[in-house]
Amino acid sequence: MFNAPRKPRRDKEGQMPRKKRTCRFCDAKENYIDYKDEKRLQRFTTEQGKIIPKRITGTCAKHQRQLVSAIKRARHLALLPFVSDAVR
Repeated sequence: MFNAPRKPRRDKEGQMPRKKRTCRFCDAKENYIDYKDEKRLQRFTTEQGKIIPKRITGTCAKHQRQLVSAIKRARHLALLPFVSDAVR
């Protein structure tokens, strides 16, 4: 049978799918995410203080679990805020 060449898949808006992001912690070969590094942890939270999900940040499941526990530890020790001042 004759098979016509397939067209690449497109999403609802007609755009090509995005390339999957690689985990920045795996790229840097980091084994441990430090809860005391508040500048780095702040990049993974929104302005309101919510933790950004892994489908947006591109981290792997292993490092996302470490990241979430590090953010929660930092919040408990008052290194990071639970909620920003703008939300209160």
